[in-house]
Amino acid sequence: MTDTLVRAAAPVALDAGERAALVDTVRRLLAERCTEQDVRRIMDSESGHDPALWRALCDLGLPGLLVPAEAGGTGLGPIELELVMEEVGAALLPAPIISSAIAATLCPDWPGLANGSCIAAVAFAGRHDWAGHSTVAWNGERLTGVARFVPDAAIADTVFVVCDDQIVAVARDAMTVTPPPVFDRTRRVADVTFHGPAELVSDAARIAAAKDIALVALAGEQAGGARRMLEMTVAYATERHQFGRAIGSFQAIKHMAADLLLESESATSAARDAARQLAERTETKDAAIALAAFACADAFVRVAKDGIQMHGGIAFTWEHPAHLYLRRARSAAQLYGDSQVWRERYLQALEAQS
Repeated sequence: MTDTLVRAAAPVALDAGERAALVDTVRRLLAERCTEQDVRRIMDSESGHDPALWRALCDLGLPGLLVPAEAGGTGLGPIELELVMEEVGAALLPAPIISSAIAATLCPDWPGLANGSCIAAVAFAGRHDWAGHSTVAWNGERLTGVARFVPDAAIADTVFVVCDDQIVAVARDAMTVTPPPVFDRTRRVADVTFHGPAELVSDAARIAAAKDIALVALAGEQAGGARRMLEMTVAYATERHQFGRAIGSFQAIKHMAADLLLESESATSAARDAARQLAERTETKDAAIALAAFACADAFVRVAKDGIQMHGGIAFTWEHPAHLYLRRARSAAQLYGDSQVWRERYLQALEAQS
């Protein structure tokens, strides 16, 4: 497998070696182009977006990862996506992957989506709005209302709005984008006020699939972020000495590290199982996806929060990256509905199976 993802007919199922090569390629790119210094530089910029980094991701083929080959994409599936998103989460990648490359696969044949020349954002409204932030209405010609906290809307060329059981596309000149202050500057969101014509681009057939893939992708990102935070914490506990001993040798630190290892490994297992079940279209996939949605969110928050405590005072400083992971963990846990929402959905899915 080369450094540019191979294009093939969709859907594509890679073998273990090809998946490992895919992950290694993404990891190497992010190690070169998405260091902590890069993340800080981008998050401190006005837009929170680096066109050069986005072009590098486009050259690798990431915007078209899920887009079928006949529409110009790579045509991979949920399993490969989840593995890539673990690397995205570990690097705190400040790029519109979750929006333009994943949620926007509602409309995979939209011009420019597969090669990244068009950046799209997605607003879930009505009963599809798990977080309860959006109130929009479409009369068949015009879209009105407000969608709040839409990821990457400020840099999007097009916003896809899931309204009732239809998907409409809104151009920049038919909406007003207002970026609010954000807790996590590595993922910008914006409030979008719609006041113009919208184009019907799809119906309900694609909505469920797009929701599922977005949740699996977010779970993979959270699992990857939790793993990286745990690695940082363990490394610090090994290097930091007090009273002539590494703090990692203290019983209390050992117990906390063991608990966080369990959280991290459980999150990874949940995310990967959800991806596998979605790929195989199992009868239990809805429960697996809901489980991953709350388990990975909770695990990332706990690993980041307790990891900061294990670092001690250094992690409370702006110069240390630990707080960046906590900020991403907190914001990601609210992106598509909080853990309570997905616990309820998990129980409903279990009842439906019985």
